[in-house]
Amino acid sequence: MNTLFDKIWDSHVVQIVDDGPTQLYIDRLYCHEVTSPQAFEGLRQRGLKCFRPERIVCMPDHNIPTHDQDKPISDDTSRKQVDTLERNTKEFGLTHYGMMDPSNGIIHVVGPEKGLSLPGMTIVCGDSHTSTHGAMGAVAFGIGTSEVEMVLASQCILQQKPKCMRITIDGELGKGVTAKDVALYLMAQLTTSGATGYFVEYAGQAVRSLSMEGRLTLCNLSIEMGARGGLIAPDEVTFSYIKGKPFAPKGEEWDKAVEYWRTLKSGDDAVFDKELTFSAADIEPRITYGTNPGMGIGITESIPAKPGEEKALEYMKFKAGEKLTGKAVDYVFLGACTNGRIEDFRAFAQIAKGRRKADGVVAWLVPGSWEVKRQIESEGLDKVLEAAGFEIRQPGCSACLAMNDDKVPAGKLCVSTSNRNFEGMQGPGSRTILASPLVAAAAAVTGIITDPRELL
Repeated sequence: MNTLFDKIWDSHVVQIVDDGPTQLYIDRLYCHEVTSPQAFEGLRQRGLKCFRPERIVCMPDHNIPTHDQDKPISDDTSRKQVDTLERNTKEFGLTHYGMMDPSNGIIHVVGPEKGLSLPGMTIVCGDSHTSTHGAMGAVAFGIGTSEVEMVLASQCILQQKPKCMRITIDGELGKGVTAKDVALYLMAQLTTSGATGYFVEYAGQAVRSLSMEGRLTLCNLSIEMGARGGLIAPDEVTFSYIKGKPFAPKGEEWDKAVEYWRTLKSGDDAVFDKELTFSAADIEPRITYGTNPGMGIGITESIPAKPGEEKALEYMKFKAGEKLTGKAVDYVFLGACTNGRIEDFRAFAQIAKGRRKADGVVAWLVPGSWEVKRQIESEGLDKVLEAAGFEIRQPGCSACLAMNDDKVPAGKLCVSTSNRNFEGMQGPGSRTILASPLVAAAAAVTGIITDPRELL
């Protein structure tokens, strides 16, 4: 096979069970407050410790508010989950970046930015968007609570080996087209189940041209095509991003690591179970119109009339055949593990600069971590955004999912840079359009869905 995925997977196999799963060694386990309590309770009941505590990093992100984090969380359920994580990490001797800790943030933003996620690793977390870390050239995937317990206890997991797919995107991306648009385009082409059972390797000129932040966005959304995960072979972009990060190798260890990382690529003779090729020229800024991430169109296109989508259109209050540009927007959300990185704030600020937030639009601009917030301030982006009438909130998952205070009210339309637009995902009855930071910014300053290329 000789694919990048095979190289990493095979080097982590502990044993293969006949007619059963593979026992796979895990380099890094991330835990947040939502999927870990039962796993820790399982250890407690069996009288077990964590096998390799130094390989485990924990932080709350889903339930934390994005304001007044120095005060106790007002919502009882959220506070209990966050407190339980802290208690568990103390009891089991694990690294914990709690609320207000300078290293806290969304776990899938913090891992790469601290150099905790590195090429060649196997990485898991009880969260589907663990696929994000594949951008580092790692095999990263989400797991269930019972599997979290398995890794806590043994640093191994039982898994069936998935098939391999390569998606190549040839050519150069056009003006105003981002990694988010590439991902939304692929979801529309493959549907939300088109990559089920596969690990996807992204390749081609358009992928190579992406920054590390863009690659993290692309891999983050692999799961929304049904894939087990996505990954990109590490290269000079990867190495320069990692260099100097707090947990990155140093000195001689760095040279050794890079030498190994350079071998992490699919061979010229690599055989994939499926190969797909697309042209970057076919991708324009994208938006979704329905209630799953695969129901999307180019921003200049009209909503298609597809059998089976009537209920989704009724929920969204849209009609087949109509364009979405010009539709009034109530909320705009910039953030999430999909688009909460520094580059996303630079893109948003690029459009906001010299303009004003539209009257009547509620905008939540939420950095993916405290580190991103510090970068925003050091680059002066906060001043640009404040001058345009926007406020930077405190880090957290925020309005990606309705597990904290940032909920979109019923019936309101939100242009969101998050990853899912299911019914009620951002609050009961809320309506979500997924888009890039550029499309979100264009909506925020005009008050309507606008092609960002008109404002660039």
